[in-house]
Amino acid sequence: MNLSDIFNQASSSPSLVSYLGVFFVCLGAALAAALPGIGSAKGTGLVGQAAAGVVAEDPNKFGKVLILQVLPGTQGLYGFLTAILLLSNTGVLSGKADIEWYEGLAYFAACLPIMIVGLLSALAQAKTAAAGVGLVAKNPEQSGKAIIFAAMVETYAVLALLVSLLAIMSLKNVFAA
Repeated sequence: MNLSDIFNQASSSPSLVSYLGVFFVCLGAALAAALPGIGSAKGTGLVGQAAAGVVAEDPNKFGKVLILQVLPGTQGLYGFLTAILLLSNTGVLSGKADIEWYEGLAYFAACLPIMIVGLLSALAQAKTAAAGVGLVAKNPEQSGKAIIFAAMVETYAVLALLVSLLAIMSLKNVFAA
């Protein structure tokens, strides 16, 4: 007996397995929001520590270092957006979800890009932004370059967001066919 036979046999009777699709969707939404959110929280905290030292020495640099602190926080927003779109598109938010286990698993897989890239890019962006805070501390006129360095990392988070969103939106059409 293979895994497919087990799921088919279990789904023929109302049981816990009949809710696996919703479970996988909810797990995907939870991790899509949580992992980039964790990366963003750690990232903004790391940059905030560096920025606090700079502002303690020169309060006039607050605006420049604040922009650098905000940048690693965007991945958390991307994960949140992905989670809301997933829950909305699958009917989980409205309570009208009828999702097979394999559909739920596919939706979960669609969230993997933002889960993984969102977490890792927030942490990488935080390191780049913290280095940018050091640049601003020594040479405030270079703040634009520091922001560009940190924003370059953002590109990969945006790409992961797009892949996840496109996958989520296209899966609805795949399963409707």
